[in-house]
This record gives sequence, structure tokens and C-alpha cells, in this order.
Amino acid sequence: MSQKSITRIENRILASLPAGEYARLVPHLKLITLEYKQVLFESHKPLRYAYFPVDCVISMVSTMFDKTIVEVGLAGRDEMVCVATFLGANSTPHQGIVQRQGRAIRIRANVLHDEFRRGGKLQELLLRHTQALLVQIAQTSVCNRLHSLESRLCRWLLMMHDRVQADEFVLTQDIISMMLGAQRTGVTEAAGALQKRGIISYNRGRMVILGRQKLEEKACECYWIVREERDRLNGIRPTHNPLRSQPR
Repeated sequence: MSQKSITRIENRILASLPAGEYARLVPHLKLITLEYKQVLFESHKPLRYAYFPVDCVISMVSTMFDKTIVEVGLAGRDEMVCVATFLGANSTPHQGIVQRQGRAIRIRANVLHDEFRRGGKLQELLLRHTQALLVQIAQTSVCNRLHSLESRLCRWLLMMHDRVQADEFVLTQDIISMMLGAQRTGVTEAAGALQKRGIISYNRGRMVILGRQKLEEKACECYWIVREERDRLNGIRPTHNPLRSQPR
């Protein structure tokens, strides 16, 4: 992949770098295509690369001893995957799985770590990303403990919709069940309720968002807490939060 091709690729973190820092990284960046359900890294195994999604979506998941899988983080074109690489760790207890196929920019872990230690703009951006990820992980834990499955499903669909930037995407009920740490029967019931209200259309693993605004109204506050923190750290103008206008 030529350097010229890399310079046309959009990832918010890389696109926000000063020209000098970006030029220094370009020889080490490789544009790759990731397949749906592809495993990028395993838990407790050496981390060789970090990934900057372009139009793919990557989930960080935790697997329990009984093989139960629960998502702890989700990353798209505004983010990156494998914070452990620049923080100096050579492994993570989580697994990285491609949630939506597409392109990503890959960089060797040691190169990213060395650039991070220079203390430039990349360091600032990666630390902001880490803060946003910590909020996402913490709020996901709260959400899974306190909120209904339907609200959690709405939150997760909105997070996917934000990153996919398309109304239709591949999504099986088995995957949703794993990501939410819920029984498949519960997911079927929750998705069916949303479909009856005309908010989504779901058939044969194809999810279509029909009513973004209604989905936002049905989602719990956890989606908005994570979204507003991410936008704040990225310097993005806040999106209207319908929950703030509701009477308490």
C-alpha cells in the first residue's frame, strides 16, 4: 500500500495529527481489510499491532471461564484498538473481534509506543481516546446491571449506527446476545418489540434502522453519557439529547 493511498484514509485520530507527526508515522502504516468475525488479538497473548478503524467496527470482548462472552468496548473510525500497546503492556485480558467488515490502518505496537513516548499531539489524542474508552467500559457495566434488555439493545444499536454510518448492517441475534451478555430468547423478544413499533427491521441477520430518533428516545441514559463524553473529548458539537428535555 503506497503512502499516497494512506494519506487519503480517514480515521479521526490520525487525521487530527500535525503534518510532521503524521509523516513520521506513514511509513509504518498499513491499510488492511478485515473480515466479519475476524479475531485480531487473543486474550493474554502478545500484542503485535494496534488498529485504527476506517470503515470497520471492532469489539473488545471478555470471555468468562464458562465461555460466556460479553462486550466491554466498541471502536469505529473515531477511535483505535489496543490501548495496551502504547501504554507499555504487551497483552490484554480481552479479545478483539471484527463486528463489521471493512478497512483499518494497522501499525506495529512498538512503533506506536515509541511515538507515544515522544509526547506530541498523538500522545494527547490517545490519552483522550483512553478516557473515552474508560467511560464507555464503566457505563456499559452500569447499563448491564441496571437497565432493561430493550434499553440496552437500543444503546448498542445506536453505538453501532454511529460507527457504521449506514442504516443497514449485518447483525445476528447470536452476536447481539454475546455482546449484551443476554439470553438469545430475550434478545429476540426485545428486537421483536422494536420491530413492531417500526423502529427497526430485522430479517435473516440484516438489521435496518428505520427510526433513529425513536431509537434515541428508547435508549437509556448510558448511551448519551458515553456519546457526550466522546464528543467532548473530540471537540465535536454536542448532539441533542432527548432525555434532557424529558420531565424528571
